[in-house]
Amino acid sequence: MLQPPHSSLQVAAVPAQRAAAPDRDQDAPWHTEAVCRRDEAGLFFAPSKEPTAARLSREQAAKRVCARCPVMVECREHALLQPEPYGVWGGLTAAERRVVLARRRRREMELKNTRQGRIAAAG
Repeated sequence: MLQPPHSSLQVAAVPAQRAAAPDRDQDAPWHTEAVCRRDEAGLFFAPSKEPTAARLSREQAAKRVCARCPVMVECREHALLQPEPYGVWGGLTAAERRVVLARRRRREMELKNTRQGRIAAAG
């Protein structure tokens, strides 16, 4: 059964429909299968003024929940596409998601520059 604080924090923020995993009901949104829907929202979102050691411990516990989730990839992509500024989503903290996004932007720029270089050389 869903816990009210958790559903208000996460379910309201997720899109109505995403690409479904092959073994999931095609009509159900991906987040209906999320393991975190059965856990306490406080595990995934930091309380204000949380000490560093407590934050690291909480984030590791949240990541363990994510590791067994059948929709971890969909959740991670949602958090990267939105982008979600807080909490653990898809096994990544907000800081880790910022690193992934920076790498993606850098890779996109490199690909763009490579394509432009090929066009200039062929022209």
